[in-house]
Formats: sequence, structure tokens, C-alpha cells
Amino acid sequence: MNLARLGLEADQRGAPVKAGLVGSGKFGSMFLSQVPSISGLEVTAVADLDPQGARNACRTVGWEEDRIGATEFLEDGAALAELDQVDVVIEATGDPRAGIAHAEAAIRSGKHLVMVNVEADVLAGPVLSREAEAAGVCYSMAYGDQPALVAEMVDWARATGFSVTAAGKGTKYLPSYHSVTPDDVWAHYGLTPEEARAAGMNPQMFNSFLDGTKSAIEMVAIANACGLDVPQNGLTFPPCGVDDLAHILRPQEVGGQLSKRGMVETVSSLERDGRPVFRDLRWGVYVVLEAPNDYAAACFRQYGLPTDTTGRFAAMYKPFHLIGLELSVSVLSVGLRHEPTGCARDMRGTVAAVAKRRLNAGEILDGEGGSCAWGRALPCARAGTALPIGLAHRVRLKKDVEIGELISVEHVDLAENDPALALYREAMRGS
Repeated sequence: MNLARLGLEADQRGAPVKAGLVGSGKFGSMFLSQVPSISGLEVTAVADLDPQGARNACRTVGWEEDRIGATEFLEDGAALAELDQVDVVIEATGDPRAGIAHAEAAIRSGKHLVMVNVEADVLAGPVLSREAEAAGVCYSMAYGDQPALVAEMVDWARATGFSVTAAGKGTKYLPSYHSVTPDDVWAHYGLTPEEARAAGMNPQMFNSFLDGTKSAIEMVAIANACGLDVPQNGLTFPPCGVDDLAHILRPQEVGGQLSKRGMVETVSSLERDGRPVFRDLRWGVYVVLEAPNDYAAACFRQYGLPTDTTGRFAAMYKPFHLIGLELSVSVLSVGLRHEPTGCARDMRGTVAAVAKRRLNAGEILDGEGGSCAWGRALPCARAGTALPIGLAHRVRLKKDVEIGELISVEHVDLAENDPALALYREAMRGS
């Protein structure tokens, strides 16, 4: 709260937060569309592998030519982090290796960092956040994306004295989706390949949302930021609408589906037979909380909060998220209050690469949302030497892998001095 007022005051004293955006894709473009109407915030630089494409993105979202002319466009995200006219670096490339490199460049340059790149966050977030803290800057999740929204709800629940039983989001899920590839993804979205191509939609990116990988990444990010646990065998995606959250996402000992309290989980908007779930949460986020005493449980009833059959568990939810349209909340928060909107603290889980089909030695893995592997959320203790999905891109297999098998770091040709692998191992050692 009060960010709008703080932004207005910063604008009035001529000291707006100056942001540099790395990556002008969908998330970045949504953010750019809002910037002209936000007091106390300026985007002074945009880095993209295609600077002219970034300029065109600014025009597409409605920027006037004067604003575009006053903005520096460049190719190198690390160079952007060094610019004097940048206070906050926004990493929105979606490439985990690039995200880690840009984050470290920002921290070295004494800049706050908003990590839109959840793929990078689940690889090395706890290490990067410690580095940022040591440098006196903020490392923050991106508000508008689901992990930061869930982290806010978890914080609200704990600050008001409730314990968090479960937290997460909704998505469209069926078990068969784990094998979907970019070649056949559009049928699941009700589109033809031609329609998707005309709309500029990336099949691999959209497939990562469908095949379960993106849900795994986001749930691990929430677990790492909020001190919650990842299910032992991965997410189960129970079909569940908003009216049933408190019934289904409570411990097994009282009739729910959770092995224990304090878990992350993604709920499906589809029943297992493909029928739509009643009042689904496909686009939203939730937290299930437990009353600490009989008096609080009685207040749940008195104020109309739907509960489970015991009266002790209730759910709060937000039905939608607006991704990049809400990102300025993080930028203003770190720039004006030096406070992150969620931050990776401890490595509670990882996202392991699982073979979608039989893979043969010599094949090149094609990463998140590709045709080779999907990502399963696992607790660190269960992951062993599993290859994180963020490092499963453009690497060669040294051994055959059977369908459904976890791909190991030992299965791939990955240099021991790989900087992203080194940071990941450092993060895992601290788990």
C-alpha cells in the first residue's frame, strides 16, 4: 500500500524510479504499456537481442515517439545494468542462463533486480538473493506473475496469525499433457498452427504451460520464497474449484489430499475425464489457511467465509492475474521502499527434467516446453542428480534415457565449470 502516493511524491521531487528492461516480449510489453500512466516511474533503457524490435514493441503498446527517442535501446542486458540512468533492472528474457548472468551484472553494478525470469529463479534464486543482500540491493520476484501474488497471500495469512496449509495456483491440466510437444500443442488451445503463427504465438512457450513444466517452476519458486514444501512425488494437479479448495487442500488426516500441512500445489480446471471443473481457478491463485483456535474458526462462520467440514480450514483466492500489467508494483517497491515483492530464501525444491519419450545418446535436448522433456517439481532430497529443466536446453545426451525416466546431469554433456550449474549446485548445497 501507499506505492501510488510514494510514486507521486518521487515524481514531484524530480526523482522517479528509473528502470531498465531486459527482454521486450509479452511480459515486458505489457509492463511497457502501463509505464506512461504511472507517476514516479520511467523506463530509461531497454535491452533486447533485437533493439529495433524493442522499439517497435514500444510503438505497438502506445508509446509516443518522444518517449521512444528518450529511451536507450541496446542488445546487451549486462551493459544495460551498468548504465548510470538505471536504478532497477527488470530481467524478463525467460532464458535461465541469460537471467543468471544479467542478475549478477545488476548486483555487481549496485542495481536492484526484479526477476521476471522464474526459470532462473528456481535454478539459483537463493544464491542470487544472498548476493544482492550482501551488495545492499534488492532481489525481487515479479508482481503480477503468480509466484509473487501467492507470496503476498502467504505473507498476509501469516501476518494475521493463520498457518498456511497450502498455496498455489490453477491451470488447465490432464495427465496426458505431459507428453504434448510443440508440434501438437495448438489443438489443446483450440487453434490451428496458422492462427497461432499469425498471432505471433511461440509454440514451445505455450507448451511449457500445458505440459506441466511451468506449473512446476512456479510452485518451486513459491516453495523457495515462502518456506513451503514440494510434494514428494511431484505436483498432483487435483481437479478443484474455488468452493472446494479448503476441502481438498487440507491434510489427509482430516479428509483432504495433502500429505501434511504447508505444501504447494496446482489445481486443475479440468476433471480427469476432461469435463470443466465448476468455478475453476484456471487463471488465479489461492492460499488455504487454518484457524489457530476455536474463536477464530467461529469468526470464519460469523463473517461468511466458506470453510471445510471441520470449520478450521478456509481459502482465500484471487481469480485472475495480469502478469506484466502489474509489474510496476515490484519496480516501485524495490526502488522506493527497498522491499521485494517476494524473494527466494531457501532451496526447498527443484524442477527435474523427465523424458517425454525414449531419448537416444547423441540427441540434443530442446529445453522447457520442447519435445524431449517436461519438468517435475521435486523436493531437493528427492532430486538427487536430476538435471534441472533450466539446464536441459541445447545440451547433448551421452546416454539413452527411457520414457518417464528422470534425466540426470550424468546423462548429458555439461561442462563441470558451467557457471549456471555451479550456482545451482551452490543453491542445492544450502537446502
